[in-house]
Amino acid sequence: RGGRGRPGAMAQPRVLLTKEPAPQSVPASDLPMKVYEVALNAGLDSSSGLATAGFRTAKYQPTEWHLNNSELYHKAFAGCKQAEHGRAEAKEVAEYAAAAAQRAQQDSTAALGQHLQDIHFWKAELQKEIEDLDAETSLLAAQKLRLERALDASEVPYAIATDNLQCRDRRQAPDLVSDEVERELLKEVELIRNIQELLKRTLMQAGNQMRLNREHKEVCEMDWSDKVETYNIDDKCGRYSNQGTNIQFHPSSVKFEESASTPETWAKFSHDNIYRAEREKLASINLRALIDSILHDISEDMKMQCAAVNEAFAKHCEELDDAKHKLEHHLKKILKEIGDQEANIAALKQAIRDKEAPMKVAQTRLYDRSFRPNVELCRDEAQFRLISEVEELTESIGSLKKKLLESEQALRNLEDMRMNLEKEIAVKTNSIFIDRQKCMAHRTRYPVVFKLAGYQ
Repeated sequence: RGGRGRPGAMAQPRVLLTKEPAPQSVPASDLPMKVYEVALNAGLDSSSGLATAGFRTAKYQPTEWHLNNSELYHKAFAGCKQAEHGRAEAKEVAEYAAAAAQRAQQDSTAALGQHLQDIHFWKAELQKEIEDLDAETSLLAAQKLRLERALDASEVPYAIATDNLQCRDRRQAPDLVSDEVERELLKEVELIRNIQELLKRTLMQAGNQMRLNREHKEVCEMDWSDKVETYNIDDKCGRYSNQGTNIQFHPSSVKFEESASTPETWAKFSHDNIYRAEREKLASINLRALIDSILHDISEDMKMQCAAVNEAFAKHCEELDDAKHKLEHHLKKILKEIGDQEANIAALKQAIRDKEAPMKVAQTRLYDRSFRPNVELCRDEAQFRLISEVEELTESIGSLKKKLLESEQALRNLEDMRMNLEKEIAVKTNSIFIDRQKCMAHRTRYPVVFKLAGYQ
């Protein structure tokens, strides 16, 4: 009689049983261990108290026996099916691996052929560049001499500008400001420094152009040599076959080298070498014209900046003169105001002294009236008026003293202002001396444009 399978599973083959197993409510699979409680020593099916804790003491039921046998049958059948399925998969994997190996070898051979074409292309480009670099050499001697003369002539303007900045650092506060003259001088110093750097770089370029050409030629030759060697290696690799006798296992060759390049960096390396060689070749051709342009431009730039600095100096000296005249005018007004304020203080002090006698009179009257006998000590109108008089006098004296303090403070402020104005006038005088007598006089020794251009 047929065994009963799991719900929803494929039909199971018939298994010969002596008794039909009980209906299975649990699928035929590995069941978890069930923990049973220790049976008591009671009943017909007991083990007479011979069990120990942790072991099943009751006997199995017939339904459990049939269920166990059914599960074993099902597991044996499933094992056979799984083994059959594994054999089929192994055969399929072997056939796929053989086809994949043949296909991968064909792809690798084609990739080697394509790479040989790429190597041949870059090798031809490098060969052409090596031949072109042999043609470019000299004709820079006269221009190099002009560059050296211009560099020597630029030292004088640089010394004048830096000396002007150092002289102006001796200005006193608050005239020690970053004004337009200082900004123009800094621009002039920066301009001359950049011009000197440019001239030095151009001199190095003119003196080292042939060496640079040789260096880039050597780089291209080394790259070309590597390309030739690589071409031979890849050509040999493309001729290997499965039937060859010169092939063997190299397991360690599968991993990539850490320093290995990518196709992009490989192509970029040769491209950059050719680009730099082309750049140096063009530089060798255009350098003489570039030197003419540089010398003309730097002489004009230095001339324009010198004029801008001189104009800023002249304008600033006018501003200093104007500021000094205004300060002297305000100093005169301050001196006059100081005299008026001193007179005002003297008048306030006299007014305070003038209030002392009325205060004495009023307080004496109040003091004497305090001795009136008995009921005569009356708060009459005279008493109220005397008290009011004392209060008015006290308030007046307080106001006068307050004004006196304010006037004295104002006088001190005026004295401070006078000292500040006198100090500021001295500062302006010093600034005018530095800018006009020191800096502007020194700038008359500025070289002419003809000399700045390197002709002398």
